[in-house]
Amino acid sequence: MRFQDQHIVVTGGTRGIGRAITLAFLREGAHVHATYRGNDEAAEALLADARQLGDPGDAGERLSFAKFDVADHDACEAFWEGLGETPISGLVANSGIRRDGILATMAPEDWDAVIRTNLTGGYTMSKFAVQNMMRQRYGRIIFTTSPAGRFGFEGQGNYSASKAGQVGLMRSLCKEVAKRKITVNCVSPGFIATELLDDLPDDLVAGYKKTVPARRFGTPEEVASAVLYLASPEASYITGTTLDVTGGL
Repeated sequence: MRFQDQHIVVTGGTRGIGRAITLAFLREGAHVHATYRGNDEAAEALLADARQLGDPGDAGERLSFAKFDVADHDACEAFWEGLGETPISGLVANSGIRRDGILATMAPEDWDAVIRTNLTGGYTMSKFAVQNMMRQRYGRIIFTTSPAGRFGFEGQGNYSASKAGQVGLMRSLCKEVAKRKITVNCVSPGFIATELLDDLPDDLVAGYKKTVPARRFGTPEEVASAVLYLASPEASYITGTTLDVTGGL
């Protein structure tokens, strides 16, 4: 119950890693505001699972949804305005998309969509989160980045650029808000078994697993555990860093 009565915002909070993060916070007693762009079925399934959590009681009552695109500045602002004076203890900027392609033939709209969702969405949501957290002089902001931002992967120039940008944003923002007892960090999942990998060919998946020293893909729950630690009071002196959850990649 480390997060009892705290309010946490999780963007992209209804599927994959975001879903696991949402459920993990609910198990710890938090009120979770999960945002998503358009998949109502995933939100309904998450709500059903939250209602099955049992103790701490009524987890489903502590879960709320907001349907909007984090790439839309006005929609983000409207979301935060809707929260009013609710003190937000943590923001997990987890929304992310992939539109892979060789850079020489990548469509401009594919570049823009990935940068706007992954990077600009993180900027906008953290901008309003800081305004909320500064009033209470406390907060935790966590970006979900990727080893792609450090290593780069073929066919993912837009994705890699967006993830590298998140780290740079985190490093700058942490210095701006540290005096207000707000920490800003990244968690960097490696190959995690989510729907983002469903479109990869089997031979490519097998090849990727061989590159991981742990010889397996991680689970969303393992990433969620790292996020919970960074969001906890125990992590009060950890800011400006990236926690890899990669199996040794």
